[in-house]
Amino acid sequence: MSNTIHYSSCPVCNSNAITTVLTAKDYTVSKQEFSIWQCSNCSLRFTQDVPDETGISVYYQSEEYISHSDTGKGLINKLYHLVRKRTLSGKRKLIEKYTGLERGNMLDIGSGTGAFINEMQQAGWAITGLEPDTGARTRASILYKLSLKDSAELFSLSPASFDAVTLWHVLEHVHELNEYVLHLKTLLRPGGKLFIAVPNYRSYDARVYKECWAAYDVPRHLYHFSPQSMKALVEKHGLKITSCKPMWYDSFYISLLSSKYKNGRSNFIHAGWIGFVSNLKALFDTGRCSSVIYIISPKD
Repeated sequence: MSNTIHYSSCPVCNSNAITTVLTAKDYTVSKQEFSIWQCSNCSLRFTQDVPDETGISVYYQSEEYISHSDTGKGLINKLYHLVRKRTLSGKRKLIEKYTGLERGNMLDIGSGTGAFINEMQQAGWAITGLEPDTGARTRASILYKLSLKDSAELFSLSPASFDAVTLWHVLEHVHELNEYVLHLKTLLRPGGKLFIAVPNYRSYDARVYKECWAAYDVPRHLYHFSPQSMKALVEKHGLKITSCKPMWYDSFYISLLSSKYKNGRSNFIHAGWIGFVSNLKALFDTGRCSSVIYIISPKD
């Protein structure tokens, strides 16, 4: 039997200074509405009264959930696949730059259907991929001949095993947030780096679309990070953010989906403009980008 989780304090900093800020709708599966709260201390936003780990799985069962189904249905998803081909090599180069390695051991958490770890494996990296969804693991096997492990195996992995641990839009889905981050730290080899990409509700596109902002993605997104709240989270566990990098394409993709949620169909011209302005405002301040990649190291 599943239950819901009601927070009486902030999941990151434990402050009691939490209040509701908006109500967002699950446009993908259930059409239910969920309340989003914010901590005035660390600025984390989080979805209140979310299903627990037993009950959340039904909210992922949709052909429209692209990271699990790899669907190309619809123009927005076709554009997603087109852009993904360009971003895979960019992610690889980012990892090579910040680890200082052309080849190494990498753990990717939330591998979906395997496109990214296939890119890394083809470049000579030894890869371990974790994915909770059985269907996605099957697709990874068919598409790339990859053998992904169930995400439940994370805590059985050996300490100090990886030069890079990557989570591309994954951390916002994790129920046991603090235990997770603390364990990720133990998996790093000396000099190893965490690469965590999450949406940023401080972005211009989030401000424009408000409760219709697609990156809220309730209830699948349990947490909604700002740069301030991400800093508070990692420092709590003896880590530090060494660099932040923008994900420029996300503002356009998220704006297109948000436009669809708000108006019933995507206004490509208006959504494209919002994505452009969002990136323009983030040009000299990555902390305002629609999605941010945080490069994270253990504190000295």
